[in-house]
Amino acid sequence: MKAESPMAEVEESPESFIEAEAAGEKIVKVYDFRSPPLLSAGELRKLRGHQEDFARSASTRLSLHLRLDFTLKVTSVNTINYQNLAASWGRPSHLTLFKTEPLRGISTVEISSQLGLSMVDRLMGGPGHAPPADQAASEIEKALLEQSVQLLLEEWCDHWSSVMELKPVILGYESNDGFIPTTPPETMMLVVAMEANFGECIGRIQIGLPCTAVDPILRVFFKSAIPMATVPAPAPIRAAAGWKWNRCFDDVCVPVTAEWDGLEMTARQILELKVGDVLPLDSPHAQQINVRVADMIKFQGRPGTLAGQWAVELTQVINR
Repeated sequence: MKAESPMAEVEESPESFIEAEAAGEKIVKVYDFRSPPLLSAGELRKLRGHQEDFARSASTRLSLHLRLDFTLKVTSVNTINYQNLAASWGRPSHLTLFKTEPLRGISTVEISSQLGLSMVDRLMGGPGHAPPADQAASEIEKALLEQSVQLLLEEWCDHWSSVMELKPVILGYESNDGFIPTTPPETMMLVVAMEANFGECIGRIQIGLPCTAVDPILRVFFKSAIPMATVPAPAPIRAAAGWKWNRCFDDVCVPVTAEWDGLEMTARQILELKVGDVLPLDSPHAQQINVRVADMIKFQGRPGTLAGQWAVELTQVINR
């Protein structure tokens, strides 16, 4: 009778060790001298949070593009060598080769066969169903998928705009990793693995980038991070005469909306509005935005952009 080992077998991934540490468990991590970890647990944790923001934004863009709910969930962010990455790819699967200018190196995007064919079916006007068996995508199907892959990569690059302006360039497609002689087996890769839910299909998307290529943006990204121990405590709220702030309201979420004023229309004109109509705003009102907190207008501001997103700069406090 074989005796069981008293030490439970632990999956060797940074996420499993982070979760175990949070639970107070003591585990032994096997150190691989041939493939030493390039990022610490704290760096992987911060990077994963950044990639989860990217996954949420990419989900929105792909849902609009495919006209069907498309959700992405990050399952792991890790560094492994190219040989192990290639071994994890499905056979067949949709493999995209790309580069991010001005960075060097060739990166890959793997989309599972079922997921890729479901997206193609939707792009051709179908409900988003895939054939029951895995099969390689045809040249026409690869061409249809190119726009979806381009949207995914553009969103990934946009999320690094605060560090460096990146531009994705698609180099080609493959269905078999045996035809991708671009990277030596021992090359370390940064791999972002995501689970995609699309219609009735659940598939995987993996983005693999050479660590030497993304090292310039990661250095700036981690250097700009403020250590948790040095984050300043929030400034105390000064109580006005006659009342005292209740700390129970510190984390209460309050809706904040920005709106333009100065446009009036008749009820008939509103009923005649249709998609594509343009509503003109006079210049003074276009530059003045009311910021409403819950149901009250509390600020005035002017429109602009910040880090590629629409923004409002507050210019005046409204006391009522």
